[in-house]
Amino acid sequence: MNNSLLIKTLKQKLEKSETDAFLEIFDVGESRDTGELAGLAVAIKDNILYEGHHASAGSKILENYVAPYSSTVVERLLDAGAVIVGRTNMDEFAMGSSTENSAYKKTKNPHDLTRVPGGSSGGSAAAVAEGLVPLAFGTDTGGSVRQPAAFCGVVGFKPSYGAISRYGLIAMGSSLDQAGILTLSVKEARTAFNVVRGRDVRDSTSIDIDEEVAPVRTIGIPRNLIEREGIDSDVLENFNRAMDALASGGYTIQDVDIEHVEKSLAIYYVVMPAEVSSNLARYDGVRYGKSVATDTLFELYSKSRGEGFGDEVRRRIMLGTYVLSAGYSDAYYRKAQALRGVIRKGFDTAFETVDVIATPTTPTPAFKIGERTNDPLAMYLADIFTVPASITGLPAISIPSGTVEREGKALPLGLQFIAPYKKDLSLFTLGQDSEKII
Repeated sequence: MNNSLLIKTLKQKLEKSETDAFLEIFDVGESRDTGELAGLAVAIKDNILYEGHHASAGSKILENYVAPYSSTVVERLLDAGAVIVGRTNMDEFAMGSSTENSAYKKTKNPHDLTRVPGGSSGGSAAAVAEGLVPLAFGTDTGGSVRQPAAFCGVVGFKPSYGAISRYGLIAMGSSLDQAGILTLSVKEARTAFNVVRGRDVRDSTSIDIDEEVAPVRTIGIPRNLIEREGIDSDVLENFNRAMDALASGGYTIQDVDIEHVEKSLAIYYVVMPAEVSSNLARYDGVRYGKSVATDTLFELYSKSRGEGFGDEVRRRIMLGTYVLSAGYSDAYYRKAQALRGVIRKGFDTAFETVDVIATPTTPTPAFKIGERTNDPLAMYLADIFTVPASITGLPAISIPSGTVEREGKALPLGLQFIAPYKKDLSLFTLGQDSEKII
C-alpha cells in the first residue's frame, strides 16, 4: 500500500494546525494492505523507538538520536498494517503534566490554544483531538496518557503494568512506565490494545491479561481521595452527575475506603525520581547522549548534562539522587515502596466489594500555558487522581465526561475507571456502555 497521499493530506492539515502536536512527519513509503489496522494513520510519542527514525524523548540530549531498532509496540502496529506517520511532542523524558517541558516547542490544546493539552503525552492527545490522526500512542508513568486525554476530550487507556511490552520505550521510571493509547472512542482503543498487548520475550515484566471479560455491576467511589481541597467544584459536580447517570443506567454506585490512597502522589514523587536518577545516569556525554567538548572529565559531565537536560529533568534527577543517598533511602525510598504495597492491598480489598473504582481524571480542566510553570507542586497535583493506578500497576481508562466553561470556552473533562490487575478488558466494556449513558 502506497501511503504518499496519506502523508500529503496530513502535511496539509498540519499547515493549518496551530497546536504544534507533531515534532516530525515520517517518510513511510509502503505498508501492508492487510491486518486489523491496515491503512490506519498512527502517531507515536517521541520516546517510542521506530528503527531508522528520530526519537529524542523531547530532549536536547538526544536531539540527533536515530533508533537502531523498533519497539515491540511499533513492530506489532506495523504487522497489523498501521501506517506510523510521525512522532509527537512530549515533556522532556516524559517529565511533566503540560507538554511545556519539551526542548523543542510547547504544544497547545486544540479546544483553547491558550491552554495546555496536558502531559507528558500532550502531542499525541492533541493530534487525536484535532483530527490529525485517529490513533496515537503515548506513555503513561503517573497519568501521562489519561490526564492529556481528559484535557483534550479523547479516550486515554493505560493497561495493567506489563500488558504492553516496554521494549523499545525510552525509560523514565521502569516500575511505572507503560505504553498507552489515545483514540476518539473506546472501541478503537480496544482494537489497538488487542494488536499490541501480550508477552514479549524481550521484556521480562510483560504479561498476558485475563481473557475473560468480567461483568461490571458495582462502581466504587473513593471519597477520601476525591473530596478534598484542590478539586474544582464544577469538576466534582460533573463527576457526581456522571455517577448519577450510571446509576440510572443500572449500575450500583457505592463509596469505598482505600487505605492511604490519598498518599499516592507523595509516594510517586519519591519512587519516580529515584528511578529517573538511575535511568538517566547513562546520559553523561561519554557513554550516551549529547557530548560537549571540554578540557576535563568533570566539565564534560557537567556541561553535557547541563546543556542537554532541561530544568524539570535536572530537578527530578537531584530529588531522586537525594532520596537514594546514604542516610535517606531508608527514610524516604524504602518507606515509599512499603506504603505502595499497602495501597495495592487497599485496592484489592476494595475490589472484593466493587468491580471498578471511579474518579475524575483530573482535579481541574486544562490550565493556561505558563500558569504553573514556576509552581512545580501545583503542576504535580494535576496527576492526583491518575497516580494511584500507576503506583499499583492497575489498568485505567479515561473517557470524555462533558465540559465546563472557562472564559467562554467549553473545556473537556474526563471520567476515570480503574479495574483490578489483569482485568483490562472489563474497562472497555464499561467504557463503551458509559459513552452511551453519560
